[in-house]
Amino acid sequence: MDINIRNRWLSAITNLGVFIALSTSALAQGNERYDGPIIDMHMHVFPLSEGPGHRPCAPRPCDGPARVAKTDEEVFRLTMEMMDKHNIVLGFLSHSQSKTIDDMFEWLDAAPGRFIASASICDPDNADLNRIEKEFKAGRLTGMGEVASQYCGLAIDDPKLKDVFALADEYDVPVLVHSHGTGAPGERFRIDIGRPTRIEEVLIRFPNMRLYIEDAGFPFLEDTIALMYRYPNVYGDLSNMSWIYTRRAFYSYLEGLINAGLGKRLMFGSDQMEWPEVIPLAVKAIESAPFLTVEQKRDIFYNNAARFLRLTEEEIAAHHAR
Repeated sequence: MDINIRNRWLSAITNLGVFIALSTSALAQGNERYDGPIIDMHMHVFPLSEGPGHRPCAPRPCDGPARVAKTDEEVFRLTMEMMDKHNIVLGFLSHSQSKTIDDMFEWLDAAPGRFIASASICDPDNADLNRIEKEFKAGRLTGMGEVASQYCGLAIDDPKLKDVFALADEYDVPVLVHSHGTGAPGERFRIDIGRPTRIEEVLIRFPNMRLYIEDAGFPFLEDTIALMYRYPNVYGDLSNMSWIYTRRAFYSYLEGLINAGLGKRLMFGSDQMEWPEVIPLAVKAIESAPFLTVEQKRDIFYNNAARFLRLTEEEIAAHHAR
């Protein structure tokens, strides 16, 4: 055999071997299971009357399955069942527009130590900032958000939200913002005002604010990367994008964030609303991601949120001992 042909064959066989080894390693990596505690950074007290009877899906036309819960009480019970089953030790909880802070406190009283209570905002003109500040002082509210002003036709940098962010900054609480290109149907919702780069003016005004973006700004990947590169105090959650959109779309976006080196600032979320049955879907979407190492899964499921929330060593140890 000609020496050049022989060398080319040997090189091809070697490259094939490396490809197979890398592919096998990637598959094994994606199948490596994380069994530790999980922090869910996106949960809601959400009444059945506020949403459709079926689970949403996208892009339409599509038909989601019928919801499982039949009453508001069942939403809570099933949420707790899913949290216990999947070792979700803590949830960042906000109320919907038709529920109140007091409705949310009922969940806290029924499940002590399992939730961080956060004040939801859409139209700041209708927000009771005095009540929110009172609860911040009392330590019952320890978060701000979801700030869902996009549904009320207001971008995050709208001057009407200045007092909302000033209050969150004064009490140094984590802030969840709805700032991306998709959402539930709404007459005042506008895609363009959801661009994550609109958050920059807020961060210039409040440079130390701990802020995270719902669905990590989907589908504005470049905007999100630019914002997170420039502002290290900005994190992103991975919530309903894991079960509303196609798995391929979710993985493509997530892998883009991972490839950009942002794996230490992404946090798990379910955005379960009235569908507690989506919690295992959100968990599985992270568990099954073929490009994530077990360390990256550990970061997304727990470590990044623990750091963002500034959990104590004692709290972290208690979560891992559950």
